[in-house]
Amino acid sequence: MKKKRRIFLGILAGILLVVGLILTFNEPIKSWLVERNQTTKIESITKDSIKKANDSEGEFDFSKVGSIDFAKIAQSTTNNTAQVLGVIAIPAVKMTLPVLKGLSDAALSSGGGTMRADQVMGEGNYPLAGHYMTNKGILFSPLEQTQIGNLVYLTDLDHVYTYKINYKKVVNPYQVWLVDNTKEKMVTLITCADGGVNRWAVRGSLLSVKAATKKTLKIFHLENLVS
Repeated sequence: MKKKRRIFLGILAGILLVVGLILTFNEPIKSWLVERNQTTKIESITKDSIKKANDSEGEFDFSKVGSIDFAKIAQSTTNNTAQVLGVIAIPAVKMTLPVLKGLSDAALSSGGGTMRADQVMGEGNYPLAGHYMTNKGILFSPLEQTQIGNLVYLTDLDHVYTYKINYKKVVNPYQVWLVDNTKEKMVTLITCADGGVNRWAVRGSLLSVKAATKKTLKIFHLENLVS
C-alpha cells in the first residue's frame, strides 16, 4: 500500500513539475514561435509569391478572429498557409513584420493581416490588424509605443510607401469605419488595448511612393532581393 502511495505521489509530483514548466516557459516559447513565423515569412518573400498572394482568397470573417494562444501558434508554425503581400516597418518602435492576406489564424500568428478583400497597397485606406502580445516587441504590440509623427513603411517589392502617423487613439471594437476605404491614401493599424476590451487605432497619411531599390528596401532588410 505504501509503495503504491509513493508511486502515486511520484507521478503527481512529475505532473506538477511538467505543468509548472509549461506555465513558466509558455510565454517565451510562444514569442519564439511567433518570431520564427515572422522570420520565415519575410525570408520567403519574392515578387512571384506576392503575385500569388494577391491572386489568392483570404479569410475576412471578423467573427472568427480570437485571441492568440499556444495551439494556434504551434499549428501555424507547422502548417502556415498565410500568403505574404509585403512587409511593414516602423523603425521608431523597431517593428518589422510580414503583411499577409486576410485574418486567418496563420496570418495573425505571423504578422499583420489585411482587413478587406479589395485593399491595395498605396491606394485608399490600407487597414491591417495584428495581435497584441505580452512581449512588447512581438507582432503589433509595438503600436502602443508609436507617436504622432512616426513614419510607417510598406513595400510590395515594386514600391516603398511611406506614411506619417497623424492619429492614435484607443477605440471600442465597434469602430468599423476605420476599416472602410477612403479617398485619402492612408494606412490604418489595429491591435488590442486594455487587455482586449478596446483597440489601439493608429493611422498615417501617405507621404511618398518610391521605387523598390537596394537603398529604399534597407529599411526592411530586404535589399538583397533587388539587383
